[in-house]
Order: sequence, then structure tokens, then C-alpha cells
Amino acid sequence: MKLIVRATDPVLISFVEALFREAGIVLHVADANISIMEGSIGAFPRRVLVRDDDWVRAAQLLEEADLGQWIVREGEERDTAPPDKS
Repeated sequence: MKLIVRATDPVLISFVEALFREAGIVLHVADANISIMEGSIGAFPRRVLVRDDDWVRAAQLLEEADLGQWIVREGEERDTAPPDKS
């Protein structure tokens, strides 16, 4: 599986899950249960992983949903916030 989104925003993660499931893309949300350890403060990002074969299609769906700034591209290390568009 390959990383496509990393974020601390549970609403964003939920939307991405719904978007991918609707499109039939198999996904896994890693670190979802860490909130038990952190006390639900949202300090640790959740990672959305998709099958390697689905990554391009998943990225296209995110672009179409105007969420392209959240895509973690190969070799890219980013914070959990998208880059400023200004």
C-alpha cells in the first residue's frame, strides 16, 4: 500500500474515506487508533493508504474534489497542513 494523504483533520480523513469507498478504491487509515494513546488531542496525523495500483486514480479523485494540496507524492515529506495557496 502507498501513502496518499496524511492529516490530523478527522473530517478530511472521513471525506477521503467516503470518496475512495464510493469509487471502489481499497484503503487503509493508519494510526486511526492512536487517539486512545494521545487523549484525542489530534496531535498525530492519520495516514490514508491505497493499493499501489489505485494510487493514480485516487490522486485524480482528490484533484477533482479540489483536495490536490493534500496529496503526498513519492519522496515528499510534508507537514500535516496543506501548502499556503497565496
